[in-house]
Amino acid sequence: MLDWLLSPIDPDRAHDVGVYVSWHARLMVVAWAGLAPVGVLGARFFKIWPGQDWPRELDNQNWWILHRFCQYGAVTLSFIALGLLLLSQPLLFAFGHPHAFIGWSVVLFALFQVAGGLMRGTKGGPTDIDLRGDHYDMTSRRVVFEYIHKYLGYATLACAVAAVVSGLWQANAPRWMWGVIGIWWTVLIIAFAYFQRQKMAIDTYQAIWGSDEALPGNSLKPIGIGVARPDEAKQTPETLDTAKSMVADRT
Repeated sequence: MLDWLLSPIDPDRAHDVGVYVSWHARLMVVAWAGLAPVGVLGARFFKIWPGQDWPRELDNQNWWILHRFCQYGAVTLSFIALGLLLLSQPLLFAFGHPHAFIGWSVVLFALFQVAGGLMRGTKGGPTDIDLRGDHYDMTSRRVVFEYIHKYLGYATLACAVAAVVSGLWQANAPRWMWGVIGIWWTVLIIAFAYFQRQKMAIDTYQAIWGSDEALPGNSLKPIGIGVARPDEAKQTPETLDTAKSMVADRT
């Protein structure tokens, strides 16, 4: 059994990669099979953090810290991995194998995501320096950002899966690697399905500012497939009055 697990997936080819290529693969797997999907799960399902007393406690940023750490970490590891590959294969831009094309697509999409995040506009809201802001007012700039960032993010993750699989095949990775990554992805898929069934994919706007209909962003439908409003029964008259008074104090 052990020999079978240690043997390459294709018995007709050798699993013989250099040090630089092997570390390129390890870092990319950590980045795109590990960090990136965890960051996506955090952003989608934990805008209301476990134990948070929403709506009395608003704008818990733990999900944002997790998302930013995972996604910036994935991009950083990607560039280190690309540098290692450059040391081994100077013709880095060659597209002789599907893995190269898919891999570069992932990197370009990721860079676009980072650039989009930096240009997402201002926040605003009662707790910010200025009440007016792209996010609080849900300006066209913010709406466009959210549509692009969310859908391109999932597209990037899908490309990353293809990149990991094609990379494993190109390197003729041993069976145990396929098994470990496959089990990990299965855990992620089950977690995604469970969190979605629990209706934990919460609208960012209401997670931050509550569900008061007087707030400018609450007149729009949530952005994203399967994204819902939090249980409005939790929004008591007391907390609505508090939110309204916060807005009134800033206007």
